[in-house]
Amino acid sequence: MRKQVLIAGGGIGGMASALGAVRAGWDVRLYERALTFTEVGAGVQLGPNVVRCLQAWGLQQGLQAVAAFPDRLQVRSALSGQTLGTLPLGTQTIQSYGAAYATIHRADLHQLLLDAVRTCSEVQLNQGIAIDSYTQSDSVVLVRTSQGKDIEGDALIGADGVRSRIRTQLLADGPPRSTGHLAYRALARQAALPKRLRTQQVTAWLGPRLHVVQYPVRRGEWQNLVVIVQGPAPDDLEHWNHAANAADLAQALAGTCTALQDIIRAVPATGQGWRLWPLADRPPVRHADQMAQGLIALLGDAAHPMRPYLAQGAGMAIEDAVQLQNALSMHDLEVSLRLRRYALNRWQRNARVQARSQRNGRIFHATGLVRWGRDLSMRLLGERLLDVPWLYSGGPMQHHF
Repeated sequence: MRKQVLIAGGGIGGMASALGAVRAGWDVRLYERALTFTEVGAGVQLGPNVVRCLQAWGLQQGLQAVAAFPDRLQVRSALSGQTLGTLPLGTQTIQSYGAAYATIHRADLHQLLLDAVRTCSEVQLNQGIAIDSYTQSDSVVLVRTSQGKDIEGDALIGADGVRSRIRTQLLADGPPRSTGHLAYRALARQAALPKRLRTQQVTAWLGPRLHVVQYPVRRGEWQNLVVIVQGPAPDDLEHWNHAANAADLAQALAGTCTALQDIIRAVPATGQGWRLWPLADRPPVRHADQMAQGLIALLGDAAHPMRPYLAQGAGMAIEDAVQLQNALSMHDLEVSLRLRRYALNRWQRNARVQARSQRNGRIFHATGLVRWGRDLSMRLLGERLLDVPWLYSGGPMQHHF
């Protein structure tokens, strides 16, 4: 008899979990609090470690149709505009790591996974319904939905984001912490930008207490921009006046080079606005019990929310789902042991990515002598510093080069 997994959350992690579980021979019931399956407008970078996972699921063609594939990454000084270092992407990434480096609109990645899930008759998608709580015995997990129904399953996956209800019940470790960093995000149609401001590469601008990242999405037709500054979050973001964001940004970027300010100022002229997100994370995972206990497992941001300075948040959720697929496929093991295997195979890598993301944030936003040393190192060792072999060649689709 086929086993059934219950999944909380219909974002990228939830959809990836559903796909992995079906491929492991399980039936899936997925519950999403929102009435529609949507992702907010923002870009996502997918390193070759993540693209290999999507290829293994047969999604290369779909990815090719919606993503952009930048030919290089460059790092520039936000103050002087000078190029500090570059890393070739494109064919070099394919040769080194067996897959391309892709940049994609978050909604397009979500839709790619959702379309794949919808072709699976074994998946039941439930919208407008959340999993509020659970109880578990040795062999069964029982969840209570927001509609007051009790549903039984053989396992429960909490893929319900940074403020996960499943995590709250499983670990009781309080809310995520505020990082003290704010992310301003915008998407602009490239054709609406002056030619000199269009781009088909990834550029990171590093400045004191701030940095900016820009890259193409949607086959290169749109440009994603994110500005991260250090500062307190507004008290009431729900009622925050996002119309004021452009003025706040201009103030935050005073003192940066003209080339950078031109890009930021050009966004409102394309008819697009800046949206503001306060960033939250948790300390790096400390042991496997933080990712699975008994018949309950956590995945993606519910397990290991991280700062965006290694561009691997969505990527680690997808890697988790591939490892979950591998574990759920071990049909001779009890379910709790399969989930334990999943957690043992994932927690250290996720912890390493979380820790490196934090460290990168300190380096990106450095001031004074540290900033001077960073810029010098980048000029001398740019490609070696920017390439991340342990990350790009690792993961559940491990390649040995």
